[in-house]
Amino acid sequence: MKTIVVIGGGITGLSTMHYLQKYKKENNLDVKLTLAESNEYLGGKIRTVKENGFVMETGADSIVARHESVLPFLQDLEFQDEMTYNATGISFIYKEDQLHAIPPESVFGIPLSKESLLSSTLVSEAGKQRALKDVEIPNEHFTLESSVGEFLEYFLGKELVEEQIAPVLSGVYSGDLNTLTLASTLPYLLEYKNKYGSIIEGLSMNKEKFQSSKPKFISFKNGLSSLIDQLEQELDEVEIVKGVKTTKINKLDDGYEIQFANHPSIEADFVIAATPHNVTESILQSKELSDEFKQLKNSSLISVYLGFDLPDQLLPADGTGFIVPTNDLQCDACTWTSRKWSHTSKEGNLLVRLFYKSSNPSYENLKTLNEDKILSQALLDIQKSIGINSQPKVFRITHWHENMPNYHLGHHQTVSALNDKMSALFPNVLLAGCSYYGVGIGACIKNGKDIAESIIDKLN
Repeated sequence: MKTIVVIGGGITGLSTMHYLQKYKKENNLDVKLTLAESNEYLGGKIRTVKENGFVMETGADSIVARHESVLPFLQDLEFQDEMTYNATGISFIYKEDQLHAIPPESVFGIPLSKESLLSSTLVSEAGKQRALKDVEIPNEHFTLESSVGEFLEYFLGKELVEEQIAPVLSGVYSGDLNTLTLASTLPYLLEYKNKYGSIIEGLSMNKEKFQSSKPKFISFKNGLSSLIDQLEQELDEVEIVKGVKTTKINKLDDGYEIQFANHPSIEADFVIAATPHNVTESILQSKELSDEFKQLKNSSLISVYLGFDLPDQLLPADGTGFIVPTNDLQCDACTWTSRKWSHTSKEGNLLVRLFYKSSNPSYENLKTLNEDKILSQALLDIQKSIGINSQPKVFRITHWHENMPNYHLGHHQTVSALNDKMSALFPNVLLAGCSYYGVGIGACIKNGKDIAESIIDKLN
């Protein structure tokens, strides 16, 4: 019998176990499956809190619907009936005390047509004319490993990028666009530029991929944690051990010994480290890997939910939230949660979520404040942006310190080098999770499936 141990009970670890169990049953494999989680609960960054009629996601708040891994995974779990989709609406950029609509015909703020560009209230006439020169400028040196920020600015101009695109893209990928590669963000932009001679023209020719009557995001009627509960219930051939801290992985002659601070050691033939890279580095304790691990970067975030005893209709019509590219407010973005997700406010009351990111100069001061002072700052931001001057019925503050992956220009090369060394130093110990292979729940599910398949191939 072979023993496979997954360390880390977040969505990547759980997805890996789901597919390992599935393949075990399908192939009648003689394997023992064990999952070890340091918390007393599963889910990692997925955690739903319910209070006073509000449903709040303290970590991830949705799943990208079009990701190839998502629907097959939910079908496996027979969980499709629990799905709920986001309400569609206008996203805004808050600039100079005003909410400016991001043109609806755009993807991450990048116009899908000339008409979309010309309709923007965020870009001057000169900035629009500069962006239209995209069609006249050939691509002579940009590749997938080039900076997405430099690529976009070179062809579309500085103003459009700074005023409309960067606020959106930086919010999604948690980093400076000049340190993020096309490969790790929007690789199809390079393909469109090379094929059509213009980014905007390429997007326009492929508009149907980005515009759909279907909503873009998925949640569940009882919150994202209900997916975690379903996974835990479904893993009936997996030993799940919670509340155990992994301290070290020791290499044996014919496998590995996994040591814990508060649990007996476990011997394993295969180990999947589905933990943040800094945690994985600490349990491998390998000087040979330190250079690569140190090149992996994280950022931080403070999330603040505010639930009011006020009707959701007080929000601007058809809006779902806004992004703040400058220091007009202390927050970086605000989601109008009750508008975007009807299941989060059963009584139709106003629920908003503000994000404070470590890339913002104000973050260093904010992270030192107690909850009362952070709440006061959040209320100031809400008063200034949408005119709500009221005390919340409920609030929830969550700190994600050094826990948000931040892919830099050399990220893919670093992960490749790290995997090469892992194969030599720790064969059959596999790295998993968003520290390496993509942010977002869909990417984590795919990562889990890929790893499970690679192990089953070895066993076969």
